[in-house]
Amino acid sequence: MAIVVLADLRGRGGMVNKDTVAGGYGSRFRADSVWTRIAKNARSVFLNVPSIHVGYLAAIFAREGHEVVVTHDDRAVEGDLALVLTSLVDYRHEREWAAAARARGMRVGFFGTPATHLPELFEGFGDFVLTGEPEAAALRLAAGEEMSGVVPSPAINDLDSLPFPRWDLVKMRRFGHASHRRVGLTRAVPMLTSRSCPEHCTYCPHRITASFRSRSVANVVAEMEELQRLYKNVHVKIRDPLFTLDRERCLAIAEGIRARGLKLSFECETRMDDLDEELIRSMHAAGLREIAFGVESPDPAVLKKVARRYIPHEHMRRMIDLCWRLGIVTTAFYIIGFLQETEEVIEETIRFACNLDTTHANFKILTPYPGTPQFKQLKPLVFETDWEKFDGYTLTFNHPNLTPRRARLMLGMAYSRFYGRPSRLFNFLGMHRYSRHPLLERADAWAWRKYDYFDRPWVSERKATA
Repeated sequence: MAIVVLADLRGRGGMVNKDTVAGGYGSRFRADSVWTRIAKNARSVFLNVPSIHVGYLAAIFAREGHEVVVTHDDRAVEGDLALVLTSLVDYRHEREWAAAARARGMRVGFFGTPATHLPELFEGFGDFVLTGEPEAAALRLAAGEEMSGVVPSPAINDLDSLPFPRWDLVKMRRFGHASHRRVGLTRAVPMLTSRSCPEHCTYCPHRITASFRSRSVANVVAEMEELQRLYKNVHVKIRDPLFTLDRERCLAIAEGIRARGLKLSFECETRMDDLDEELIRSMHAAGLREIAFGVESPDPAVLKKVARRYIPHEHMRRMIDLCWRLGIVTTAFYIIGFLQETEEVIEETIRFACNLDTTHANFKILTPYPGTPQFKQLKPLVFETDWEKFDGYTLTFNHPNLTPRRARLMLGMAYSRFYGRPSRLFNFLGMHRYSRHPLLERADAWAWRKYDYFDRPWVSERKATA
């Protein structure tokens, strides 16, 4: 039996979301304004959930009789083998931790999306680097194999063959989810019911490591039942990039949850054109309380350039309105800084986000991630040499219409205009039916004019220089 240390390190200089965030590259929110600072603090509470691959590796090693220790900080931990989950935005910190562990006599390996697509960043700081999804290599390590150099870890096609993640070994935060309809916080646990994504968006890193595969309905529901047995009151964060791809499978999962009498809640991420009223109502009856989806840009021409299928705006509005009526929280994702965009186009995207009226909105700056088609396209324009700035909140390439400073200012504008609306307060308090009242619409228009003043170039430049 060996002592296996799994290092899922907290970020140095701020919380880092790892694992499935940005396809596994990770993200560190950079706050420049009041509203972005509020968003950053909220994320440190509600998005600070354990990394799902660490849960799987803990289960694999524990099943083979090894002692598993999970660490999140820089304190020295003794063991025989250490596996470090990598991110792009905190890779120097992860390398330093690994080098220190190696100096104490431990064998050290790296895994994760950055290790897969940029193994040269980690070579020399450990004994081996796993490329690909880590579970196949972990099975070999658990059986006693010693590894060195760059080690391919092929994707496992039969996801049902993997043990359920061992969250009892991961030192999870006790809470991580808040409900508009209930006082208090709930323990949040991540889950993957499928891996990769069958879509072909050129900017997205979710599909670059392995092909799309999904677990069986029975296997998914069995894991949910196990989570409820362990934690009673639990909220499941389904981290699939496209949970509702197979409509019949989703309906079957919802039916399985109801048939077993599970009293958990869950959230998912998907495309809006994969949703309809029957599916939403069925999942809501099974415990669906949040849906996240990508809009990216309201402009069909912009979406076509990045191979993203256009979703009719009216369909999105109908589904969002249904979610408001059912009490389902909605979060829309937007990207600013596509090559065709000007500041005026970005402002229209912000206005669209406000009018679409989701519960939350998440704005990011276009980031060319290694391994994506867009990275190859933009590589001649990339000027940034510090990989830690490929965080989703920093412009890393020469944009024809934006400077890095202006891009950050536009990002701050997006958050202030979306979250600084008076009607937003009513939405947050669960009083959406009043948010379209004429008085509130006038108040929102006044707020927009106020932000127009504060976002004028001379004011913005002064803020950026301060």
